[in-house]
Amino acid sequence: MNQNGQPMIEVVNLTQHYGVQPVLRGLNLQIQQGELVVVLGPNGMGKSTLLGAMGGVLSPQKGHVVIKGLQRRRSVDEELAIRRMTVYLPDRPWLPANRTGREFLLAVGRLYDVPEDRLFDHVKRLLELFELVDHGDQPIRSYSNGQQKKIAISSALVTDVPLLLLDEPFSGGLDPSGILALKHVLRWLVKDAGFTVVLTSPVPELVETIADRIVILHKGEVRAFDTLEGLRRLTDCRGPLGEVLERLIFPETMRHLEHYMQGYTE
Repeated sequence: MNQNGQPMIEVVNLTQHYGVQPVLRGLNLQIQQGELVVVLGPNGMGKSTLLGAMGGVLSPQKGHVVIKGLQRRRSVDEELAIRRMTVYLPDRPWLPANRTGREFLLAVGRLYDVPEDRLFDHVKRLLELFELVDHGDQPIRSYSNGQQKKIAISSALVTDVPLLLLDEPFSGGLDPSGILALKHVLRWLVKDAGFTVVLTSPVPELVETIADRIVILHKGEVRAFDTLEGLRRLTDCRGPLGEVLERLIFPETMRHLEHYMQGYTE
């Protein structure tokens, strides 16, 4: 992890709203090269919005996002340079239903100028990794939800770009073997290949073993941004990440739960 010099991602005073209600409020973050950062928080608190702004699909009302010294959406040249080194995978990506999985992965790889020898080998290994060999030459419309999630994740990995922005990659019907494979691949890419990965997740138990640092979003603001150990010290909680989150952002939920359960004991 590079803790010195220019950040890989810098979010500067980012404000994003839909209508009159702000989703992100003057948010500031710095993510270093070679980090795996997980964004956690309740539904509707801005996780996907933050990743969309990082990915360049949203134009913030205020503030901006800088990727390796280049500002998103400032100029055509800068945006193209950012897109050559970044892939953004939304939670529900569009997939070409009538193309086969293999055809789709090859097309994405060529879009990112991956050399043909490397591309064909990488596609083969991705289909093996996510148990899609028997389906790789079938149209994507015939895939189950979980298989479509796997081919979408594979389309991000096949690009070979050093910055991956993944919105809820562990959801969408991904089976236990797919979750295991993805966790190990992402950890290896960061630790051994120097990639930077930012992902969102609604389930802390899935990510606490792979995250270098964790962003806790609550009501459009950063409640905390630290390692798991740092978050434990902040909350004076030595338990798993789920218990840490209970103290940081879910106290209302716990009170509501206690009140609900009282209805069965009174």
